[in-house]
Amino acid sequence: MLVVLVACVLALAACAGNESGSANPATTAETAGSGPPPASGPGTTRSNQPTDNRPYAATGAGALTGPARAARTLVYVPNQQAATVQVIDPSTDTVIATYPVARSPEHVVPSHDLTTLWVNSDAGNTLTAIDPSTGRIRGAVTADDPYNLYFTPDGSEALVMAERLKRIDVRDPTTMALRRSVPVPCRGINHADFSADLTSILISCEFTGQLLVLDADVTAIRSVIDLNHLTTPGATSPADSMSMPGAMGGPAGWLQPGASSMPQDVRLAPDGTHFLVADMLRNGVWVINAATMAVDHFVPTGKGAHGIYPSRDAGSVYVSNRDEGSITVLDAATLNPARTWKLPGGGSPDMGGVTADGTQLWLSGRYNSTVYVIDTATGTLLHSIPVRGGPHGLLVWPQPGRFSLGHTGNMR
Repeated sequence: MLVVLVACVLALAACAGNESGSANPATTAETAGSGPPPASGPGTTRSNQPTDNRPYAATGAGALTGPARAARTLVYVPNQQAATVQVIDPSTDTVIATYPVARSPEHVVPSHDLTTLWVNSDAGNTLTAIDPSTGRIRGAVTADDPYNLYFTPDGSEALVMAERLKRIDVRDPTTMALRRSVPVPCRGINHADFSADLTSILISCEFTGQLLVLDADVTAIRSVIDLNHLTTPGATSPADSMSMPGAMGGPAGWLQPGASSMPQDVRLAPDGTHFLVADMLRNGVWVINAATMAVDHFVPTGKGAHGIYPSRDAGSVYVSNRDEGSITVLDAATLNPARTWKLPGGGSPDMGGVTADGTQLWLSGRYNSTVYVIDTATGTLLHSIPVRGGPHGLLVWPQPGRFSLGHTGNMR
């Protein structure tokens, strides 16, 4: 009976929307015969608005809730080139498991209700489910081009950023069955975050230098912010930007003609009044007024600015500068750089997250087959952990918060 039920759920998700591509679930002695996550309703309702004006009020050190309290403390590393997910035990800083997944795993994303961790394999057209209580793979479902994954604030819908297809696919958050698609007028749609009141979403378009503003229910595009006509100090031309090795491509090859901006990660600032958008070509962070959705100003950080992570006390924001091997720490009150941590010998700090207690920042080393563990009190590199090729959207889990909005732990 269980096998039949699993087959039915997989078939439902694979056939929804007449999608192309085929699933390629991981199969090992440990995981063979697993199915997708059990059906369960969203863990929250539309009353998710914070009780005060601090969007990260519920994400302080140790504030684990619901299923996150039962999760194993592990770090999940999707290796884009190696088509694997590696699991690290942070108590020993060693890799304890390696799972094959579909081609080009990009990010590992906690579900809205914190019951499932989803591996996004865009080239493999697959979402692979991990059980956070065990760290093991449950199964996989077919989904077109899942580069990144987010959830509406009420948890009723999953939002797949189908980058190469130029659309947002709205899916069932449990089965991942396709409900509808929203075409977008830009290329490279990938990272996003929601406003403090959870009514709007800001999304970056990496290859056309634009940002999209939509209502939280993702029915229509409200406006487009074009960053290309704005000048900033110390910008890198696409021809001079770091070329990504191997199958990962490179900015000069993907950027559209006329684009001079390459927006990456998007995060709401700790006071909720501005969005922060890392820009890999402008080498810093755009500050966007969250009320007007207009560019306020630009903050230089370092070459290849890429990932953005608030500290557990919401007093700082960490920006990874991938092309120069550094992390810039912004003062959350002023959004000005307070200090810069340089990795010894350089490196390529990319995506990751802050530990539940706030003492460590974990980042993938995109070009170095490495994971970096950084002390958030001193900026000291504590460990460099070897992993397979092309580590990308690393997830530290569990993390504090009432629910997940997606990516590698956009928690509220």
